[in-house]
Parts: sequence; structure tokens; C-alpha cells
Amino acid sequence: MKYKILLFLFFISVAVAAKQIVVCEDCGIKSIKEAVRIANDGDEIFIKKGIYKEQNITIHKSISLIGEKGAIIDGEYKGGGLIFEANNFKIKGIKIINISTSYTVEYAAIKVVKVDGFIIDGCILEDVFFGILIEKSKGGIIRNNKISSNRKGEAGSGNGIHIWSGDKMEVYNNEMWGLRDGIYFEFVKNSTIYKNFSHNNIRYGLHFMFSNNNVYHHNEFRNNGAGVAVMFSKFIVMHHNKFRLNWGSASYGLLLKEIYDAEIYDNLFEQNTIGLNAEGSTRINYINNTFLRNGWAIKIAGACYANIFLHNDFMSNSLDLSYNSNVNDNKFDNNYWSEYNGYDLDKNGIGDVPYRPVKLFSYIVNKTPQALVLLRSLFVDIVNFSEKVSPVFTPDDLMDNNPLMKRIND
Repeated sequence: MKYKILLFLFFISVAVAAKQIVVCEDCGIKSIKEAVRIANDGDEIFIKKGIYKEQNITIHKSISLIGEKGAIIDGEYKGGGLIFEANNFKIKGIKIINISTSYTVEYAAIKVVKVDGFIIDGCILEDVFFGILIEKSKGGIIRNNKISSNRKGEAGSGNGIHIWSGDKMEVYNNEMWGLRDGIYFEFVKNSTIYKNFSHNNIRYGLHFMFSNNNVYHHNEFRNNGAGVAVMFSKFIVMHHNKFRLNWGSASYGLLLKEIYDAEIYDNLFEQNTIGLNAEGSTRINYINNTFLRNGWAIKIAGACYANIFLHNDFMSNSLDLSYNSNVNDNKFDNNYWSEYNGYDLDKNGIGDVPYRPVKLFSYIVNKTPQALVLLRSLFVDIVNFSEKVSPVFTPDDLMDNNPLMKRIND
């Protein structure tokens, strides 16, 4: 009890001692660097409206940095913006612009290094190299930020929210565009990413590698160079996301490479060159997803085993399924296929004839991509019918034995 009382009194004394430092052109403190220099742990620096031409502001104190609407830090392309190296800091409502591009230094509007506990809230980051760059940190909240750039190529651009070696991160309600990758995770675990809008980025809307035990939900990834890439990770949950309008010769809504033990459900894959591309991905449950008007709904490459596709809608895709092997170890059951033309005599909502989603023409296109120009021809119908009657090139047991007569998601 005595210890608790002393601890309570300590926090009360810190709160009483904390002060607000105001920065403005007409104030006693005119620069952010000067305010940081005189601040103590627990203080708040309030930045009033104005343009502050400062770079590489390094902060080693547990403070709050709050911006009035119109408070702008201009990096003048001379370096980075804010660099935090202290636990339990907060930054809110500041606009940071004009961050340098470098091929040797990772300049960022906001950089966080070896920090435990922080909040980055409601900031606008424009014309940045990296937007928010987190290194070896945990317990962070990144929310309500808008991050953009206008770089033209991958080599000269950075990522919107880039986390390397993180734990227990919460990233939500952010918008990223015009960057290399909207969100990039590497060696990040036990984190949640939701309600973000990542669009019109040069490469990926979301890209994560070697990042286990993470949940991604209610995000939208639209019109990015190659969609979303998920690589070398396990125990992933992705649900209620939208993968839309990712077009190009090598574009997909979602790429899975070396992914194990994942749950992917209630997602929308709409108008992508390839809705879902999986390679070396095993023990994944694909449930209640919608594949709508894609080039290929799903492409499955080698080493994909023990996956389950259940209660998914496949509607108006040019090709529902591409499979590069004649051996199948995956289960398709109770899915809706708009291309299915079977019958339901007993009226139980399930087709009486199994559906084979892999067409011979899909196999031919895999071998000879130029054959795609024949997609809508009578020749294709004849080829597919012959394979349906007597399967030779496509897996004999790859079929949906219980195809649904009506779509699941209206």
C-alpha cells in the first residue's frame, strides 16, 4: 500500500511539473528545435500556425508535440523531419512537407527509433521520401494520418508507413498514395492494421515479409502497381478487405508467397488482373470471399497444399482458376460459380453435377500467354468442352462437388 501511494504521488508531481511550451513567430520561442531543447519529460510543445523551415529535429524526451491547424514543418529537401528516440511520446495535427530523397539515407517525415509506446495521430505528410519510418519499436499507435508523395519511380521513392522490427503495433484510419508501398512491414508481429485506404502507389498497397501473428481487416487497396504482397509469414488473418482495380501485366489483388496457417475470409477481389495469386502457401482457409470481374480469379502455382476454398462467390471472371499442376491437394466445396450451367432437380440450392473450375484453355494460356487473344472464340468453347468430357491436362479430382446455385454475398 505504501508503495502504491508513493507511486501515485510521483505521477501527480510529474503532472504538476509538466508545462506547455508555445512556439510561434511572435512568441518567445520561435523554433521547434529550441522548444525541444528546453522541454522536459511530460511537457507539451504547442506549435501555432505558420511554416517552420527546420530539418532533422531529434527528440530524446517523452513529450507531446501538438500542432495548431496550419502548423507546417518544411524540410526544404535538406533532410528528414522529426526523429523520435524517446519512449511514450505523442505527435498530433502537424503537417510535414518536402522531405529529401536519398539512395543512402532513409529520410522520413517522422522517424521513430527504439521506442516503447507512442502515438502518431492526425498528421499530414506531403511530398515525402518515407512518411512514417519505425525501427525496432513496440506499442505504437499510428492513426488518422494522410501520407502522400509525387515520386515517379520505385528507386527514388519510399514507403508511407514503414515498420521494421516491430511488435504490438496498431495502424488504422490512414490514407496513403503516390508512394512506393503504402504500408510496408518487415519482422513485425502481434499487430493490427485496419480501416486504411492505400491507393495509387507505385508498387504495393500493402507489402509485408517475415511478419507473423498479424491481423488485417477493413482496409481498401485500390489501383496500386501490383496490389498487395504477403510473403514468408504465418498465422495471418485477413478479413473484410477490398482488393480493387489493380491492373497490369503482373498485377494482382493479393499475392501470397510462402504463407502458412492463415485465415482469409469476407474479402472482395474486384477487377484485378489476378484476384489471388498463391505460391508455396499451405493450410489456408479461404472462406466467403467474393471474386468479381477479375482476369483470373485465382492462380495457384506450385507447393500449395491442404487449402480449403469454401462458400466463395466467383462471378464474371474471365478465368476462375488457373492451376499449373495435374495433382490436387486442395479442397473446393460449396462455392458459387457464375459459369456453372448445371441443374438442381431436387431444389436444395446445390447443383446436382460437380463443377470443374479449371478449364483447358487456362492451362494453354499458362503455357502460351499469347493464346489469350482467343479467349472469346468458339475454339475455346470446343477445347474446354473436350477437356470437361475427358480430363487429361487438368487435375481429375479438382472439382466443386457441391456448387451453389445462388451467390452467397449480395
